Amino acid sequence: MKIGILAAGTNEGELLARFGSFAQMTEKMLASTGFSFVTWDVHLGVFPDAAEQCDAWVITGSPVSVYDDLAWIAPLEQLIREIDRRQQPLLGICFGHQIIAQALGGRVAKADAGWGLGVDCYLSTISGVPHFSDEALQLHVIHQDQVVVLPETAEVLAGSEFCPNAVLRYGQHILTLQAHPEFSLDYMQALLVAITPKYITEVEAEQALRSLAYQRADAEPVISEMMAVLKGSY
Repeated sequence: MKIGILAAGTNEGELLARFGSFAQMTEKMLASTGFSFVTWDVHLGVFPDAAEQCDAWVITGSPVSVYDDLAWIAPLEQLIREIDRRQQPLLGICFGHQIIAQALGGRVAKADAGWGLGVDCYLSTISGVPHFSDEALQLHVIHQDQVVVLPETAEVLAGSEFCPNAVLRYGQHILTLQAHPEFSLDYMQALLVAITPKYITEVEAEQALRSLAYQRADAEPVISEMMAVLKGSY
């Protein structure tokens, strides 16, 4: 099965050397017998010729916002709509979660509460319980933006007080989440240090690092669901 990774950003410098690119981290997370991966750096304007080039798709995170005036945003939205029209499996992570919502009629904005950093605890909705049970999902997060208006076809599977629309499903073929199941604890710790104080304050970084120390993230439940979507057995 051929999985297309649409890389909306990447690591740089020491983070890239230590942990690899966003696409490589995503591939590592989804490594499974029968999967092969091809990456397109859409953030550099590199796109597949057509949706049928792959059996399923994943859109990674990105340091930019989906509402930024960037030349590659509109073509990515067009590709998302084509993937959706073809009912192909599609996963969205963080920026991917947001751009899919925007492409399909939702709205994304900065959260009034500011940054979500460290570990967030998502609770399943009634629709989400069959997928995640009623156990809380503790996942690594780093975001200011979030989906604030849902597309008509979106269904909320899990959320938190800070991020109510954190895990979304569209029919049987699209699953998106605001969190980063592909980010390890070591990576999160290194990332928080790397973006301080350019993007976050020292106080915010310290609070996030404490949450990582006291709340252990467990991405396996969502990775299992993501695998099911890719395999068409969701």
